[in-house]
Amino acid sequence: MAPEYAMEGRFSEKSDVFSFGVLVLEIIGGRKSTSSWSETSSLSLLGYAWKLWKEQDLSTFIDPFILNPSLEMEIRKCIQIGLLCVQEFAEDRPNISSVLVMLSSETTSLPAPSQPAFTERRHFRMCNENRETKFTLNKMSITNLTGR
Repeated sequence: MAPEYAMEGRFSEKSDVFSFGVLVLEIIGGRKSTSSWSETSSLSLLGYAWKLWKEQDLSTFIDPFILNPSLEMEIRKCIQIGLLCVQEFAEDRPNISSVLVMLSSETTSLPAPSQPAFTERRHFRMCNENRETKFTLNKMSITNLTGR
């Protein structure tokens, strides 16, 4: 969900571009955006992709089922486009027609992305005294429904 929609309820074409970027990164990474990327890390899909982009270690991000040395440059280009689509501010994201031009063109000169929105995941913590009780960060209880 685009940050401007999640925080302020504003929806625009750029909100769809954000969702498209998340979808591109999910496909390339081979995981849902809600999946955990590491037991010790609090990074989201976007945070993990951004971290590896900065470290220039994108082969770690790419799903092994689609990792093909002959397609690696094309996959890296798609990751860059995905990161451009998930920029924190709507005005920094390309419009969808620009995304289509980027995807279909042979040129390799694309703008550099900046840090995307929602790079950190929120975690739930468990109360030590009673292992059955779970609390969110704001100490609200969570109800677990179980079938009969």
